[in-house]
Amino acid sequence: MNSRQIADAAISIQNKRITNEIFMIIQNDRILMHEYLRAVETEGLDTVNRTIGKMVKTSYNLVNADDREENPACTLIQSHQKFE
Repeated sequence: MNSRQIADAAISIQNKRITNEIFMIIQNDRILMHEYLRAVETEGLDTVNRTIGKMVKTSYNLVNADDREENPACTLIQSHQKFE
């Protein structure tokens, strides 16, 4: 395996869990968590979570993988799309 293949493999692993990582940042940051809860209060949980997921995809120019993470570590979400 060359250096490019190693980088591609590592990036692929991260892409599969990037959404969970972003939600963990929100969950573990006091200010972001406060703002998240306010947004959920006004916009609704599904809308907020869907918007954050779409922003992750757009911000990192990701493509959907064929499967979903059904058991994320973050407690703010029950599942999330994995990306390639």
